[in-house]
Amino acid sequence: MADTGWVALSELVVVGAAVAVGFGSGVLSGMLGIGGAAVSTPAVRVLGATPIEAVGTTVPAILPGAVTGVWRYHRAGLVDWRVGLWSGGVGAFAAVGGALVAESVGEPRWLMVATAVLMLGSGWSVARAAQGAPRHTDAQASGEDPRTGRTSWWKVGGLGAVAGFVAGVLGVGGGIVLLPAFTRILGIPARRAVAASLVAVAIFSVPALVTHALNGNIDWALALALAVGVVPGARLGSRLTVRASDRTVRLAFGVVIGLLAVIYGLAEFAGLRA
Repeated sequence: MADTGWVALSELVVVGAAVAVGFGSGVLSGMLGIGGAAVSTPAVRVLGATPIEAVGTTVPAILPGAVTGVWRYHRAGLVDWRVGLWSGGVGAFAAVGGALVAESVGEPRWLMVATAVLMLGSGWSVARAAQGAPRHTDAQASGEDPRTGRTSWWKVGGLGAVAGFVAGVLGVGGGIVLLPAFTRILGIPARRAVAASLVAVAIFSVPALVTHALNGNIDWALALALAVGVVPGARLGSRLTVRASDRTVRLAFGVVIGLLAVIYGLAEFAGLRA
C-alpha cells in the first residue's frame, strides 16, 4: 500500500509539473508567437519522456495555446489573416513531411540539439534587429512589397513551408522560424508578426498532431496536463505583447529564446556524449 501511495503521489507531482510547464509555454506562445514548445519539449524530457516522445507530446498543447493568443490579437486588431492563413496552409503540408522525417532520425537526441541551434540563431537574429529597427509603413505591415504594393505571396508561402517542416521535425510550433522571417524578410512589425505567426502555428499543429499520434509518439497524460496550463498562460502572454512596443517584443524574444537555447542545447549535447 505504501508503494502504491508513493507511486500515486509521484504521478500527481509529474502532472502538476506538466500543468506548470504548460502555463509557462503558453505565456511564451501568446507573447512571442512560438507555440511554446521551446519550453515544453525540454521540460517533458526532464519529466521522463524519451526524445521522440518529447517531440510528439508537446504538439497537442500547441493548438489551444495558439488559438487563445490569436483571439486576443484579433480583438486588438493586430492579426493579418492573409499572411497567417497562407503561410499556415502551405506549411501544414510540409509539417507532415517533417514529422515523418523525425521518425527516421537514428539518434533522436540530435533533434533536440538541432532545436537548440535553431532557437539560438532565431533569438540572435531578432534581438540584433531590435536596435534601431526601421520604421514600417502600412504596406510593409501586411507583408507587401513597398515598391509594387503587392503582397509577395511566394515569399509568404515559402516561409510557411520551411517553418512547417521544422515544426514537424522538431515538434516546435514553427514560430521560431516565422517571427524572425516575418520581421526580417517581410518587414512586418513585431506585434503583427507574432499574431500572424500564431495563426500559422495553429494550422501547423493539426497535421503534426495527427502524424505523431498515429506514430505513437505522444504521452497523452503529459500532453493533456500541458494543455490545461497553456490556455491561461497564452492569455497572459498575448496581453503583455499587445501592450508592449515593437522593440520590447524583439528584445524579449531574443533574450528568452537565447537563454533557453543555451540551457537546452548543453543538456542534450551532454547526453549525447554520455
